[in-house]
Amino acid sequence: MHRHLASRRVRQLHGHTSCSLCGAEDLRDVHRRQSRIDPARRIAAPGIDAALAALRGFQPLSRRTRSAHAAAWVALDGTIRAVREDIGRHNALDKLIGAMAWRGLDPAAGFALITSRCSVEMVQKAAAVGIPVLVAISAPTALARRMAEGCGLTLVALARPDSVLVVTHLQRILGAR
Repeated sequence: MHRHLASRRVRQLHGHTSCSLCGAEDLRDVHRRQSRIDPARRIAAPGIDAALAALRGFQPLSRRTRSAHAAAWVALDGTIRAVREDIGRHNALDKLIGAMAWRGLDPAAGFALITSRCSVEMVQKAAAVGIPVLVAISAPTALARRMAEGCGLTLVALARPDSVLVVTHLQRILGAR
């Protein structure tokens, strides 16, 4: 049955500007070599709470349009160091990673916070540059959770200033509830 359905669901159009899932005929086509995250850095849960509470103040585009995603780089103590916004969630994270590289910010010295859906591509990007913790305001996809588990990235989901859900590698979050 699987072979039959797989042969009938071959995509006829491959996207040229899309996330890594669009245009893929099989999930095996999506997987990149997984980076391994150094488990040494730990983050205090109050730092996540502080960043979540402060983030809106760093989002002028979203405040004006109510249609922009943000990606923030946050120090271990919860201080927001950089924020990038874009209508595309992938672009916001790409811009943040570029800004971090430009400013010489160490990816292992904090965590990323995204105001968007947490898909496998977001986990791949974070892991590829060595970000140990990815905090998202939404639930992750099952594939994102598996990818985070496999590469050692701590995934925090459904993040609100007063509660978070640690999905993978709980030991990295100090004081998680």
